[in-house]
Amino acid sequence: MVRETHLHVEDFIYPIFVIEGENIKNEVPSMPGVYQLSLDRVMEEVTEAYNLGIRGIMFFGVVSDKDEIGTGAFIEDGIVQEATRLAKKQYPDLLIIADTCLCEYTSHGHCGVIHNHDVDNDESLKLLAKTAVSQAQAGADIIAPSNMMDGFVAVIREALDEAGFKHIPIMSYAVKYASSFYGPFRDAADSTPQFGDRKTYQMDPANRLEALREAESDIEEGADFLMVKPALSYLDIIREVRDNFNVPVVAYNVSGEYAMVKAAAEKGWIDERKLVIEMLTSMKRAGADIILTYFAKDVAEYLNK
Repeated sequence: MVRETHLHVEDFIYPIFVIEGENIKNEVPSMPGVYQLSLDRVMEEVTEAYNLGIRGIMFFGVVSDKDEIGTGAFIEDGIVQEATRLAKKQYPDLLIIADTCLCEYTSHGHCGVIHNHDVDNDESLKLLAKTAVSQAQAGADIIAPSNMMDGFVAVIREALDEAGFKHIPIMSYAVKYASSFYGPFRDAADSTPQFGDRKTYQMDPANRLEALREAESDIEEGADFLMVKPALSYLDIIREVRDNFNVPVVAYNVSGEYAMVKAAAEKGWIDERKLVIEMLTSMKRAGADIILTYFAKDVAEYLNK
């Protein structure tokens, strides 16, 4: 009667990795229960999530043919675009959020165009805009740019509007830290930088006020959602964003947070079910309206029971 915070299946977005090839279902070694799935098998995973009541998914592409500018991100028959069309055809009411970035598709693993071993912000924006339009044309319902280039929301908003997608909202990865919690994702998406790191365009984990500046900038440029990534070590930031901005707040429960729980559970050191519920509840209590999590199917099963 007096519980203040409740989890619902509708709170979750479920990430899915789509890989080139046929009849592939590769478990990610550092993420038990998470798979790279080829197009001919990805709908098995989509259907399982849909039947559990999950109505939001996000596709990430895993490709072998990479180049300097990440062409695979924005071509019409890109793997994420094809997965989006498949899912939309079978489940028209499924909400598909498109991760708009280049790092999974560039040969160097960075989120933009490289000139003299540094990311060219403005040149990268042009390709990110092309990617967003391509994803919307494929049927994506929400564009979620994760690249952290300066001015990315404004450029993507303009490109979507010009292409006739004024109704497509932007879920900005507004507050994305240069975190150590991303390691397993980079294994899953094959997106590890081939040189340097991403500290020049992602945030210092020690900074709080910068998060508010980044969020404010994205709101002014037209963002409709604000994401904080990672979530578990940044609950204070989720609360700050919730208290200062009147738009939906998204928490990304990232791969490293998932992997730590799974590893401890395999050792028998924790009660996985109770810990996952407590962890995700803390994110919602901190102010998240939506949680992007690899635990989505697990928690949906818990809640449905």
